[in-house]
Amino acid sequence: MKIGEKVHSVAGSDSEFVVETKFSNDPYLERAKQLRDAGVGQSGEHRLVGSIPMHLYSQWLKEAGVSHDDRQAAKDILRRKLLSGEFDKFRVWEGKY
Repeated sequence: MKIGEKVHSVAGSDSEFVVETKFSNDPYLERAKQLRDAGVGQSGEHRLVGSIPMHLYSQWLKEAGVSHDDRQAAKDILRRKLLSGEFDKFRVWEGKY
């Protein structure tokens, strides 16, 4: 959830600026925990692997230099991030995929 945004001018330039945006991931982490505790997406043919906020997903793709249109590369990055353990609190289903 977006919690703030600030515009900063670039030092030494009159025409350049930087937009700083702040997000809180607490609502997304709580949602993933609730889904995990309720057992949603844990069984059956289709599994709910995780609940990832779009701002975080977009950041991951930008860091990797991947476009949203490159579905296979985006899928690989998402899989790598979720299985890394660093973002496991966004996971709903703990299995391998």
